[in-house]
Amino acid sequence: MVLQRECEQKKQGCGGCPYLDFPYEEQLKKKQKYVKKLLGNFGKVQPIIGMEDPWHYRNKAISTFSAKKELTGKRLVSGIYKEGTHTVIPVDTCLLHQERLDEAIDAVRRAAAFCKYKPYDEDRHTGLIRHVLVRHSRLTDEVLAVLVTASRELPGSRSFVKKVRELCPQVTTIVQNINPRSTSAVLGFSEKVLCGKGYIVDQLCGITFRIAASSFYQVNPVQTEILYQTAMEAAGLDGSQTVLDAYCGVGTIGLAAASRAKSVLGIERNGSAIKCAIQNAKDNGITNAKFVNADATLAIQKMAARGERVDVVFMDPPRAGSTPEFLEAVSRMQPEKLVYVSCNPETQQRDLKVLKEKGWQVKKIQPVDMFPHTGRVETVCLLSNRKCAGNEPKSELAPDIGECRGTAESVKGFLRKPDTHVDLTLDMEDYYRIKDQEKTVK
Repeated sequence: MVLQRECEQKKQGCGGCPYLDFPYEEQLKKKQKYVKKLLGNFGKVQPIIGMEDPWHYRNKAISTFSAKKELTGKRLVSGIYKEGTHTVIPVDTCLLHQERLDEAIDAVRRAAAFCKYKPYDEDRHTGLIRHVLVRHSRLTDEVLAVLVTASRELPGSRSFVKKVRELCPQVTTIVQNINPRSTSAVLGFSEKVLCGKGYIVDQLCGITFRIAASSFYQVNPVQTEILYQTAMEAAGLDGSQTVLDAYCGVGTIGLAAASRAKSVLGIERNGSAIKCAIQNAKDNGITNAKFVNADATLAIQKMAARGERVDVVFMDPPRAGSTPEFLEAVSRMQPEKLVYVSCNPETQQRDLKVLKEKGWQVKKIQPVDMFPHTGRVETVCLLSNRKCAGNEPKSELAPDIGECRGTAESVKGFLRKPDTHVDLTLDMEDYYRIKDQEKTVK
């Protein structure tokens, strides 16, 4: 029995935890019913996997600075938007945040006040500091702090860094992110490392990962391990399969699968995430996984057009789901299994309808409660391909190419030395040039 707790922010209009008033056991029942309503027509929905301790699970938090003097007075205030508005509710602690995150936010807020930084006013377009984003490593207990500013100039940045580190020594790296745009997006496209390496290291499923400011990384590490273990078990990997990890982010699923697969190819359109994925593979000594910087739909269309096949496809798309073109192409590739991890059962329902029309059967539906006290839930669906006879010749994935940045011309010698690691970044055109060159080398 999980005891309920009261939240001061909720009383002030925070909408971050709409299920907080319900006992946790009731929350799980609501989510089970929700998933069954959406996906029950495709097969039996397994009992949802909840958390033993559904508090302080988030390893990432964002706090927005307020320029409203009637709210702040002379204090520098940061927090979360009141539901449906751009009015900031001051937040000192949150029941969902890992406690170290609140300590780090407080340190950044106090250091910013010490340096007399002015909060950004989105109506008048004045002021400097917009948000602070913090990420925590369960492995090292370190925190990455990101100060989002409206301009590149940050007067007294050394004093700011020194003060933050004095107030919260667990903040081992500090990044300034520059976002001059009139937008609700938190992060801009440019950043500067003020202190440390610009990333922290965390561990999931025995694999270490570098986590930077903009990296996609699941916010609930305890449940993420359960989610990925569920996906691995569904795939039934035994070391002989070729695996495609679509929408791979920093490589979390693909690298977790690498030890159980013959080879892994990850595809992700975010260039910084791909760089992290490549480095993560290198840091973990994983040599049978490679990562391509490309749009997942366009990449898999090219692979299907070339007649390439893989045994297993993992797909973990954003909340908007996949695309009809991607689903068409993955069906043409005829993998034996498709493991669909979703953070939005509504778009997953839409995509499953398309896949069913193309001959796929849903074999398992497993909800996982990744976000206690909210209405969100993740689901893992295993699909098998009725049209796949299982004995068609498969086109092998390209040989392992380690790290990549450059063109295929740069790796001619590497193709003859499979133990060599080359510092290159791979896009889809390079990927296919390398594959074609490999045929010539052989």
